[in-house]
Amino acid sequence: MSLKYKLLSFIFFATLVCFSQDKLPENPRVGLVLSGGGAKGLAHIGVLKVMDSLGVRIDYIGGTSMGAAVGGLYASGYTAKQLDSIFKGIDFDILLGDKVPRPSKTFQERKNFEKYGVSLPIENFKIQLPSSISRGQNLFNLFTRLTLDVSSISDFNSLPIPFYCIATDMETGKPVILDKGNLAEAILISNTLPSLFQPVRYNGRLLMDGGISNNYPIDYLLEKDLDFIIGVSVEDNLLSKEEIKTISDIFTQINNFRSINDLNKKIDQTDMFIKPNIDNFSIISFNKGGEIIKNGEVSTLLFLDQLKAIAKTQNFKRESKKRKSLDTLNFNKIRILGNKKYTDSYVFGKLRFRRNEKVSFDDFNTGVNNLLATNNFDSFRYKFTPVSEKTYNLTGYIDEATDTKLLKLGIHYDQLLKSSVLINFTKKQLLLKNDVLSLDFILGDNSRLNFDYYIDKGFYWSIGFNFNYTGFKYDINPLFFEGLNTEVSDNSVPINIKDFKTSFFVETLINRDISFKIGTTYNNLEIERTNSITAESSENDLDKIENSNFISLNTQLKYDTLDNIFFPTSGGLFQSNGDLYLSASEYNNYSQFLSLKIQTAKAFSINDNISILSGFEGGFRIGGDNVSILNFGLGGYSRNQINNYSTLFGYDFFSLSGNSYLKTYFNIDYEVVKRHHLNFVTNFSNIGDSIFSNGDWLNLSEFYGHSLGYGLETMFGPIELKYHWSAQSKFNGVFVNLGYWF
Repeated sequence: MSLKYKLLSFIFFATLVCFSQDKLPENPRVGLVLSGGGAKGLAHIGVLKVMDSLGVRIDYIGGTSMGAAVGGLYASGYTAKQLDSIFKGIDFDILLGDKVPRPSKTFQERKNFEKYGVSLPIENFKIQLPSSISRGQNLFNLFTRLTLDVSSISDFNSLPIPFYCIATDMETGKPVILDKGNLAEAILISNTLPSLFQPVRYNGRLLMDGGISNNYPIDYLLEKDLDFIIGVSVEDNLLSKEEIKTISDIFTQINNFRSINDLNKKIDQTDMFIKPNIDNFSIISFNKGGEIIKNGEVSTLLFLDQLKAIAKTQNFKRESKKRKSLDTLNFNKIRILGNKKYTDSYVFGKLRFRRNEKVSFDDFNTGVNNLLATNNFDSFRYKFTPVSEKTYNLTGYIDEATDTKLLKLGIHYDQLLKSSVLINFTKKQLLLKNDVLSLDFILGDNSRLNFDYYIDKGFYWSIGFNFNYTGFKYDINPLFFEGLNTEVSDNSVPINIKDFKTSFFVETLINRDISFKIGTTYNNLEIERTNSITAESSENDLDKIENSNFISLNTQLKYDTLDNIFFPTSGGLFQSNGDLYLSASEYNNYSQFLSLKIQTAKAFSINDNISILSGFEGGFRIGGDNVSILNFGLGGYSRNQINNYSTLFGYDFFSLSGNSYLKTYFNIDYEVVKRHHLNFVTNFSNIGDSIFSNGDWLNLSEFYGHSLGYGLETMFGPIELKYHWSAQSKFNGVFVNLGYWF
């Protein structure tokens, strides 16, 4: 705390000593003003906890930004102790971001989310920076949940404590008073911190955080019939010249010139000015919320005698708010406003509830996530109007996304495909309102190409077309492609693999988490070695291992509720694939054959830090004994599975093959600190020719291995280091993965 504020606190403290009850009017009306300050604004809760404990009655509240959040919820009836409990239970990483739970995303959106690190809009062939990091929808959902019992109140003067908050008109820079309308939306608007949240269009204005124009809004309290005004400021002090070291420090200092000069003028208008000592915290120190709240309490103790005197003459006790049950909500009338491109039926289809259908608020929130997971909407604001105890009219306000052209980027490294940079161009609504065209250019050690066109019809039959080319080189024993297990071999040579696929399919959702797909695929597979094994063999015999064209019919049934594909803590996965190979070039006496594969997994949590993923997978072929090139393969660690290859720790890539296999695995993950993981995997497998018909399939100790690894979650995807080994194969090594797989 600066010397200036220490002197001010001392002056006020000295004043308190001389303060006596006879200077107070009988039953004084007390106003409270709460400043903005991001996470530092949690100190307001500490201040209010002391006031509640003494019995101080607040008769009017004005707030900005975090001061609006704390003040607005307090005005709606919560005690400070309840607010303490609410805010300590919030995951601010989820709240402040745009993170939509994975199960709420469509299968296409899940695939995109787990592939690209950065997404930038394109307008008039120019790349635009996004207006914000977050749409603020999760914050709005929270405020709506917490204020549902006062949702019928549109005049904030009619709240249990009259209230207003401040926003900033981004066109004029002037403050805007929000004292009417939807309380949850007003609090959200006052908290739309620039760059973090996108501006809000409200009553013809473009509004943002009130701290931009008025971070200590005492002005409007002075107009009310109040006897005493308490002010709490959590604004930054001016930095000393020694503290100004970065560009961020310079911009912070420039902004503080205005706000602190404004605050200094307003301190004289405040009867009790409280300045919590929170210099060691920043506006994003939400992980230290408990300490900040405690500091707010400690700072208020300086004013204990004066607050006691006020409480004594008010003779008031604040009762805890009875939390409204949100397990059963019934919607009588539903109106959707603002949608132009998308019909009401499309919106209802994503929300997945209907009129006169009973849902919980959690189900409703899931529906909102489903809607936003399409990325066709910038926001979905809504208002509940009570009809009876648990029946509401719902009015939803849609803001359709205007960004239909996107540039997406990603980076990746693994030992099989090496270093890669992904450049993607996405165009939505190319021919239809609900279609998406996506083109991936993958540049690096092994350049690749992927093209997708998808018409999303949800529960009706969606249509998709895909073109994919993958090429890479790796040291492999050629015997692997003949269906023989090579394990650890000194006979590996550089092998070039080129895989080209063109697929057409139709897909439908049986429900949100289950999809069924049927289609056809043309596949050209070319495999060649780049040097000879024996001097006696001719060059032509040695170079070409495979160069054939395959045509197949494909089906897929998929159930997926995993909350995180890389570090899951809950949910399950079931996927079955069937491929009927109708024809193949370059094969004599070819007969059609069927390939079937099933995989399943279940994730669950032991506690907040430890989770387990267990599963098994298996596959077999019916016919096609002479087409060993399309056998199942095990070995290595990759999420870019080519044809029928799959991961197996303890073995190098392309080590084990056969026309049938079974694998089981067990993964235990310990999140040491947030986003940092230690994990151990053990897997067992049997693979070979016709293992299910000869009774050998239960021998899962045939091939086994383990891995011990570290994982870090980043915006560009996971960073993984895995040491793996097998006592059976006497093999060990390290797998390295950087970024999303593509």
